[in-house]
Amino acid sequence: MSFQDYLRRDVRLVILRVLSEMPEYRANSSVITNVLDQFGHAVTRDQVKTELRWLEEQGLIQLAEVGSVLVATLLERGQDVARGRAKVDGVAKPGA
Repeated sequence: MSFQDYLRRDVRLVILRVLSEMPEYRANSSVITNVLDQFGHAVTRDQVKTELRWLEEQGLIQLAEVGSVLVATLLERGQDVARGRAKVDGVAKPGA
């Protein structure tokens, strides 16, 4: 696995974990971008939107477009992945 793939998998996990801690399990792409930056992931808003769409394709989140931002809502399967109860190729497994 390349370092880029490793980072992408971790970004996806962080997104799921952030959503699992948000009120109503929901956040917009701007908030998610800022939180990712705090976790050491320097990603653009466009990259975040790409990863959110990928997570939606995997059935882990639901997306809604509101103006220029995406609003992501964590689904049950996404919560299971965030907690390490389920595994999805392309998302890092959480550590102990």
